[in-house]
Amino acid sequence: MDKAFFIDTTVCTACRGCQVACKQWHDLPAEKTTNRGTIENPPDLSFDTYKLVRFREQVVDNKLHWLFFPEQCRHCISPPCQDTAGDPGAIYTDPATGSVQYTAETRFLNADEIIASCPYNIPRKSADGTLAKCDMCIDRVQNGLLPACVQTCPTGAMNFGDKDKMRKLADQRLAEVKKTHPKAQLIDPDDVRVIYLVAFDPKLYYEHAMASASDVGLTRHLALKKMVRPLGEMVSRLI
Repeated sequence: MDKAFFIDTTVCTACRGCQVACKQWHDLPAEKTTNRGTIENPPDLSFDTYKLVRFREQVVDNKLHWLFFPEQCRHCISPPCQDTAGDPGAIYTDPATGSVQYTAETRFLNADEIIASCPYNIPRKSADGTLAKCDMCIDRVQNGLLPACVQTCPTGAMNFGDKDKMRKLADQRLAEVKKTHPKAQLIDPDDVRVIYLVAFDPKLYYEHAMASASDVGLTRHLALKKMVRPLGEMVSRLI
């Protein structure tokens, strides 16, 4: 069955255990950072950082709030990056989990075009153009284990399981949170396999927290490109 994450930001404490666990499991090197006056470090995702807990100080209704957002690939149900790549040997959706997987073959693709196609600004490239991002810890999941970030989370902010069960859990938790935070919402729950619950406007957490209205045009463009591609390939074979 399709798998999914449910990330409840209302109980996240920004301990960054998920961020460290991701690094450890994937054997990713540390990055040299500097004190930027925030616990958000490194400053962004990278080829060597698949998960990053974003931190924002926001004033809402005259009260200061610390908003935490464990950023990662959303494993879109209809992934624009996969459509843009058009190469199943480089980017594909795993049929057992629904996770979007990148391979070393991405180095032969147009990395910048693929990055630009992502409405959440997720993929990152190395010096040779190879792309990387969260892989849903597919090797762990295939062996009956939870993703490293979920296994590590001490507060229950990170949850993982069958997609329908995660959506049910998200809806139940949303109803509870709305009692104290009427503007609480789930972010793009029908389009992704990483469902976030936020208490306030998603844009207060991070500018790319949710897909923007302009992405509707992008989706249409990619759908047309997907339809036209087979015709182009057929013509090239004839030539």
